[in-house]
Amino acid sequence: MRKVALKAIKGDEVLAQDIFGAHETLLMSAGVVLKKEYVHRLQELGIQYIYIEDAYAKGINKEDLTEIKIKEQCQKEVQQTLDKFVYSGSSELEVLKEVAQEIILELLDEPQIMFNVSGVRQKAEHAYSHSVNVAALAVFLCLRMRISKDKIKEIAIGSLLHDIGYRLVKTDMRDRKYQDYSEKEKKELQMHVIYGYEAVQELDWLSTSAKDIILHHHEYMDGTGYPMHIDHDKIRLGARIVAVCDTFDRLVYGLLEEPMKVHEAIEYIVAKSGTNFDSKVVDVFKRSIAAYPNGTMVRTNEGEAGVVLRQNKEMPTRPVIRIIQLANGHKLNHWVEKDLVKELSVFVVDTLDEI
Repeated sequence: MRKVALKAIKGDEVLAQDIFGAHETLLMSAGVVLKKEYVHRLQELGIQYIYIEDAYAKGINKEDLTEIKIKEQCQKEVQQTLDKFVYSGSSELEVLKEVAQEIILELLDEPQIMFNVSGVRQKAEHAYSHSVNVAALAVFLCLRMRISKDKIKEIAIGSLLHDIGYRLVKTDMRDRKYQDYSEKEKKELQMHVIYGYEAVQELDWLSTSAKDIILHHHEYMDGTGYPMHIDHDKIRLGARIVAVCDTFDRLVYGLLEEPMKVHEAIEYIVAKSGTNFDSKVVDVFKRSIAAYPNGTMVRTNEGEAGVVLRQNKEMPTRPVIRIIQLANGHKLNHWVEKDLVKELSVFVVDTLDEI
């Protein structure tokens, strides 16, 4: 299976992954042969990418896509639990301890696998899918930083709850980007960290570290963040880790921002290392995140186009690529596999929506 931009669908492709809408409504099942007329309707629902099965994707397994595994295991429980918190009571949040534990155990089984960020996002999902993704990525970075298991649990729980205050803001957040808000509305959006902290501060089962993540995940190393403008070591490690993970997920999936390509989001975070973000955390992050996730269509500096097959450990910008098209536009009958760790003169210059 591979990820394809919805706008690149020509018709007759086979859907590889179920597409869900609001409230877990199944819009289209895996195995359906796509028709061009489906595209406009799916675009209206905010869907930008889908997964398809075709010859190019041969050998790319669903099991390689970490986000899908996490999503299937956790997203419904996280959504339901957050809804219960808003409408009934905070005691229901305790179940998130178990969700965080599931994420930890999943990633502990494969601690060296680079975290492939990919998946089909719908606007109706973003509140809980963002929380799950941030938590999973934070746990992954913690593992690579050799943080103790008990501390990882605290950070995972804080990550799952980090944006819970958005449910309490008084500003409409639907289909809007940050630059479209008035200054008054922006201040209200920033209040989500205060609202979130106030909502959980009396919970005995929630650690101080987890509460700190909710309050301080928008603080920056140079003191220009919010809400307290603290800097450097005054920001606890958990909040520093979540700051990177939260920013990355928001940039890639366009939450209050224009979406970036994965490699562009990585470059943004690296550029802010030492000012916005902890340089040690960023160093682990850039070595851990696949700049070109499995199934991504890419173009090389030699003008060839292909699909990413798999990642190379510790070399997130140099994956193994199946070359499908030559620089002159000729599509190969017999594909060529290039390992960019071995082909040192070849590198990826951009991602493509389609070949």
